[in-house]
Amino acid sequence: GSFCFPDRSNTMSEQLTLSAEAREGVGKGASRALRNSGRIPAVIYGDNKEPEAIHVEEKALVKALMTGHFFSATIELEVGGKKTMTLAKDVAFHPVTDRPVHADFFRINKDSKFTVHVPVVFANEAASPGIKKGGVLNIVRHDVELACDANHIPEELIIDLTGYDVGDSIHISAVKLPEGVKSAITDRDFTIATVVAPSGLRSAEGDTTKSDGE
Repeated sequence: GSFCFPDRSNTMSEQLTLSAEAREGVGKGASRALRNSGRIPAVIYGDNKEPEAIHVEEKALVKALMTGHFFSATIELEVGGKKTMTLAKDVAFHPVTDRPVHADFFRINKDSKFTVHVPVVFANEAASPGIKKGGVLNIVRHDVELACDANHIPEELIIDLTGYDVGDSIHISAVKLPEGVKSAITDRDFTIATVVAPSGLRSAEGDTTKSDGE
C-alpha cells in the first residue's frame, strides 16, 4: 500500500514535561486513595540514586501517552521545584478499565547513552522500481532498537526506498542514521524490509527470496 507521511524536517523527539509530587504514604491503600483523587503513583529510579516515590496527574499522564512518543521522548519531571530528566520505562494499565495505574521513570543525564525502540517509516515509494512494477514492501521490523544519547533521540527512522527493486532487501547498514545514533544490534546486519513480487507474478517454484535469519 502507499503511505502518505507529513513532511517532518525535524524528527527529533520532543521533550515532555510532567509536574509531580512526592508520595508520602506507600502501600496499596495509599495508592488507591491517590488514584481515586485522579493521581497516578510512580517511581523515579536509576542514575545510581535512591528510587523516588512520586505521583503525577492522571489527565496529564494520559495526554503525554497520547502523543505517541511517550516512550522515546525525554520527560522532565518537576517535583517540588526540582527538575529531573527521565525516560519513561513502563506504564501499567488496569486490565479492565485500561486506565494507567502506575508508571516507572528512569533518570538520565545529558551524557547518558541508552537504547530506545523507534518506529520505522518508509519514504519515496514512488522512486522504488520494484514497487512501481507492483512489488510489495514486506516489512520485517516495524521498529528498530537504536543506541543514542539523551540529546539525540529520533522520533522515527526514515528509510528511503529509492532504487530498491523486487528481490532487494533493506538492511540496517543501508539506512542513514541520524547524528548521535547507532544500531543497538551490532552483531548482525539485520533486515528491516524486503521488496517482494506480488503473489500473481511468482514463478512456479514458489518464492525464492529467503530472509537472512531474521
